[in-house]
Amino acid sequence: MASSDLEQICSYINEKIGNIKKFLSLRNCGQEPTLKTILNKIGDEIMVVNELLNKLELEIQYQEQTTKSLKELHESLEEDYKDVEHLKENIPPHLPQVTVTQNVYMKSRLTYCQINDVIKEINKAVVSKYKILHQPKKSTMSTAVRNLYHRFTDEETKDTKGHYFIVEADIKEFTALKVDKRFHVILNILRHCRRLSEVRGGGLTRYVIT
Repeated sequence: MASSDLEQICSYINEKIGNIKKFLSLRNCGQEPTLKTILNKIGDEIMVVNELLNKLELEIQYQEQTTKSLKELHESLEEDYKDVEHLKENIPPHLPQVTVTQNVYMKSRLTYCQINDVIKEINKAVVSKYKILHQPKKSTMSTAVRNLYHRFTDEETKDTKGHYFIVEADIKEFTALKVDKRFHVILNILRHCRRLSEVRGGGLTRYVIT
């Protein structure tokens, strides 16, 4: 969730809390029938605020977990990249140069920046997907968003329970990445770093964030 979204939710919650305080200040005005309507509104406002607070808590927990995972992934890739650079600069003279070149960091066709860019796009897809999934089932959604919501839930399995994951369709839906050979090479690197794992089933490959 972007900071502007969090600010908007916090502003909305503060507005609701302000309304509740205003309504509660009228409690001691007696038990007149006209005040019962106001008290009913208080109950409705409390329910709305409670739902928003629960949603905000889920979003904050997700952002904290995502930030932690990305930080660990970033540190791991930095270490791997340093190791590769060290190998490239210290190639033993008795090894065939062409063989080493072909095996250093997936044929040396990828740079750290390219891998990092893909990680950012994967994170973008994860955030976009779970922003939809975290919406209450009865909330108002467009037809397109509701179709995505149902697809996401249908793709879940017992092996993905409690984990964040995406599929290739999510990459195509939420990013401009091409799901090509280079993309799969980068996924192999992330699996090698133990930052992604695969869960297959039903003709679908799920990429689980680990």
